[in-house]
Amino acid sequence: MNPPLIKAIAVDDEPPALRVVESFCSRTDFIELRKAFNKPREALLYLEQNPVDLLFLDIHMPSTSGIDFYKGLQQEVMVIFTTAFSEYAVEGFNLSAVDYLLKPYTFERFTQAVQKARDYFNYLHATEKTDHPVLYIRADYSLVKIDARDILLIEAYDDYVKIHVRDQKTVVARMTLKILLDKLPEGRFVRIHRSYIVPMDRIRQVSAKSVFLDDRELPLGGSYKEDLMGRFGD
Repeated sequence: MNPPLIKAIAVDDEPPALRVVESFCSRTDFIELRKAFNKPREALLYLEQNPVDLLFLDIHMPSTSGIDFYKGLQQEVMVIFTTAFSEYAVEGFNLSAVDYLLKPYTFERFTQAVQKARDYFNYLHATEKTDHPVLYIRADYSLVKIDARDILLIEAYDDYVKIHVRDQKTVVARMTLKILLDKLPEGRFVRIHRSYIVPMDRIRQVSAKSVFLDDRELPLGGSYKEDLMGRFGD
């Protein structure tokens, strides 16, 4: 069975920009662009009767900003913001956007954005639980997909976390270790210090004050030692 199409609409006050989205969607076999609107009010009326999965949404429009438009929606929907002004990207990211496209963008860049949307769509609608779950972390103004099996180390970094991933750029995200630990596969990761979470299968040795991984030694916090040792049945 073929996976379901992602139903989408586009909202932009500039008809040429809408034509670009329409053209690129027509070349993408997993996106069904239902409508394109140059008046946000008409788009809102459509959405009240016709829920969709994805919005292509311009941020800077005369009648209303795409930011306000998205904040006012009553339904959960993925969004890819489009903008000619890079300074709006941060605000779009803070609204949990899948990605943002800086105009003018190429078909290749468009494809990267909608691929993220497809991966996240499939993740949200998966009916089978995988033994190797993936995480979707918001970083670099978009969603970053991480296979939990490839996480080497997670460390606190001021108000951020740094996720070290095998064969991938380190992911830096604004969140706490506690929130991230709740997203990780249960039983496969352990917090060993206020600044570190490590995969259980990378621990090679534990001493009174240290945890030894394949390639480094990390401090073992006293308040985390009991939980760690309990994982080993000790």
